[in-house]
Parts: sequence; structure tokens; C-alpha cells
Amino acid sequence: MNSFPAKGSPRFIDSHCHLDASEFGVDSDAMRDRARRAGVDLCLIPAVDSNNFEVVQNLAHRFNDLYALGIHPLYTPGAKDEDLQTLRSLLAKGTNFPHKDPRLVGVGEIGLDGALKKLDWNRQIFFYEEQLKIAAQFNLPVVLHVRQSVDFVLKGLRKHRVRGGIAHAFNGSLQQAAQFIEMGFKLGFGGALTYPRALHLRRLVREVPAQSIVLETDSPDIVPVWRYVNAQERARGQVQGRNEPSDLPRIAKEIAALRGESLEELMTQSTNNFLSVFNLQASNAGINTNTN
Repeated sequence: MNSFPAKGSPRFIDSHCHLDASEFGVDSDAMRDRARRAGVDLCLIPAVDSNNFEVVQNLAHRFNDLYALGIHPLYTPGAKDEDLQTLRSLLAKGTNFPHKDPRLVGVGEIGLDGALKKLDWNRQIFFYEEQLKIAAQFNLPVVLHVRQSVDFVLKGLRKHRVRGGIAHAFNGSLQQAAQFIEMGFKLGFGGALTYPRALHLRRLVREVPAQSIVLETDSPDIVPVWRYVNAQERARGQVQGRNEPSDLPRIAKEIAALRGESLEELMTQSTNNFLSVFNLQASNAGINTNTN
């Protein structure tokens, strides 16, 4: 199991946030401090292409967080075959002594995107499946992008078995959720379900097993309803609110209410779910749980 130098068990974990995004460039330290004061003790920062592999690694160490390395489907147009070898080399170094990096916990963000029709579908599949092979080679969980592509992502997982992971921003059917869970995956839920009209998502998060849920913000994307600025407000000069990890406890409160659970129950269960899928020990996960 991975271990960390600090003691304590985490409160909230943001299982998916792009803290390297330009939106956080001016106040990243203050942003991360806000999240920690709100109770978000740990964040997982996934890479999106080879150009930010080093950036997310450095941020994870700077903020005492975790990271994953991978090539996002939206970045496949500019990806090169050599990037796969770069990924393989970094994983080989980061998962082996004497250079083992306990903050490197998975391969991601990888997957398929069926929403943007301009993307080369075959190229997406190539990079997705090659990265599944790499994850299997290093016995690492994967962080999956599954936008309008759930069945195709599942098909890849049946073809290339990996050690579970997270289906990020899950929005599939209950039957598809069961298939991911059977393969050892947790399902990521975040700000999208805070919208009253998100009926499918709100119903889904009520029905999936508690043992399958992890919390996420996808910062700075997928702003929750309280940060959303509509077209009329934007026309009047109001700026779109920025999603950040400090929003996670409020998102969790809404999920807990939908499920008829206490916030404490959801926090504890979702935290344990995250730790289990990445084979982390709560007792030495490097998290300071002092709320003072």
C-alpha cells in the first residue's frame, strides 16, 4: 500500500480536479488553502497530455495531494505515439524503487468522448486502449473520461482488464453503473447533479450502492448551480463563477440529502471508497484532519 509522511485520515477527497488549469494560475495556493479549510484534505490531479505530466506531478507534491498521468481523449489530436512511451517511462520510474513516488496513484485522465464529433474516433480508441495496456502493465487503476461513450469505454475494459479505478463524471444508466462496479470501479459524482433539472443524475446517485460513490468537482469545469451565471447575467457583465475544490462539501451535502444520509456518513463512505480503489491506507494517507 502507498503511504505518506503525515498522519491522519482524510475528511473530504476531491477525486477529480484539474488544479493545473490556467483559471487557477493567479491564486492556486489560496485556492488550495480554501479547500483545506472547507475540509477537502486530498485532491487527485489527473494529467491531460504529456505537456502537463511534470506540472501535475509538481502540484501534487506542492499541495500534498495525489496525481495520475495520462492522455485525455480531447488531446488525442495533438498526441504522438512517442507520448505513450513517455508515459510508460514515467510510470516505470515512479512506481519502482528507489524512485517510487507514493503520490502517483493511477493512469488518467483517459477514455473516450462521443460529444465532440470532430474528433477522430479511431485515434481516440487507439490511445485509450494503449493506455489501458500500460495501466495493466503497471497494475495501476485508471481515471476514465466517459462522455457519451459509456458502452465503448466498457468494451475497452472488457478487452483490456485493469485494476479498477474511477468512472469520472458518471452519467450512464444504472445497468451500465453495475458493469463498472463489477469491474472494480467507483463512480464520480459532482456539481452537475446540483441542478434541479438533472433528473437522471439525481435519480442515479440515489440508487447506486454507497460503496461505489466518490466525490469530485472536476474543477474548474462543471460548475455547481450556485456558481452558474446565465446568459442574461453574463450580458449584464456578471462573470461566470469558478468551480474549485472548496465547493465539494456543499456538493456532498446535496448528494447526502438526495440519498437520505447524513453528510458524515457520505463523507466517510466516499473517502473509504477512494482510498480502497487506489490502495491507500487511511491511517497514513498524509492528511491533516485537525479542523482548528
